[in-house]
Amino acid sequence: MNKLKTTFFLALLTGLFIVVGSLIGGQSGATVAFVIALVMNFGAYWFSDKIVLRMYGAKQVSEAEAPDLHRLVRNLATRAQLPMPKVYLIESDTPNAFATGRNPQHAAVAVTTGILRILSEDELTGVMAHELSHVTHRDILISTVAATIAGAISYLAQMLQWAMIFGGGDREERHPLSFVAEIAVMILAPIAATLIHLAVSRSREYDADLGGAQLCGHPLWLAEALRKLHQGAQRFPMQANPSTAHLFIVSPLTGNGILSLFSTHPPIEARIARLEAMAGIRRAA
Repeated sequence: MNKLKTTFFLALLTGLFIVVGSLIGGQSGATVAFVIALVMNFGAYWFSDKIVLRMYGAKQVSEAEAPDLHRLVRNLATRAQLPMPKVYLIESDTPNAFATGRNPQHAAVAVTTGILRILSEDELTGVMAHELSHVTHRDILISTVAATIAGAISYLAQMLQWAMIFGGGDREERHPLSFVAEIAVMILAPIAATLIHLAVSRSREYDADLGGAQLCGHPLWLAEALRKLHQGAQRFPMQANPSTAHLFIVSPLTGNGILSLFSTHPPIEARIARLEAMAGIRRAA
């Protein structure tokens, strides 16, 4: 179901891109905007691991420096038939973790010192299984594709804005409703693109929870880890860049109510409930 949702959201982003591009009045402007967004996001995809690891001061640790963590990750990678990823440590009280890298051959997993302090080995196994599931599903590539299209839509909306300002006399002869529609698209299209992009991210988190639970064989290990990580992130908030929030296993950003629409992660309660259902636990109504 989540794979179907991801496909649907990507198709919706593509359709929105075509609609906005058509309003500019030609394919050349849409093509230029798409190429610019593609180049930017290709660069982000190719160098994202180095950028985000440097951003959070992550230090690569050897097997001699972190034998237990290496053993845990190696066992899961072997079980998942993945190359052994590089292992990084981030000095932070905030308990969190993420995976990055452009493909399984160039993958890296990073954990904070905070997560090592509060999780048991079983719970940490669930977390690492979740992150390796992201690697298996190539979620970084999927997120990059979604970001590329969403970014292109934002560029097109800006081009439409400038075209309306400097469009000349031909636009003065257009029907008023067409002018209103262009304004609506200029304002709403980037918002809609962002919401769809975030929906893709939330869908991939659900899939990584499922894949992680299957990989480690114990859904409750991950469920309990998510519960602790959510509480820990609230207690020790991280000064995280919003553009990288989707990488972490739990959102380092806070937001409730309408702000939850702009969250890169599903509600923690829903994620835990799904994992408990996998383990055969039914919640009382």
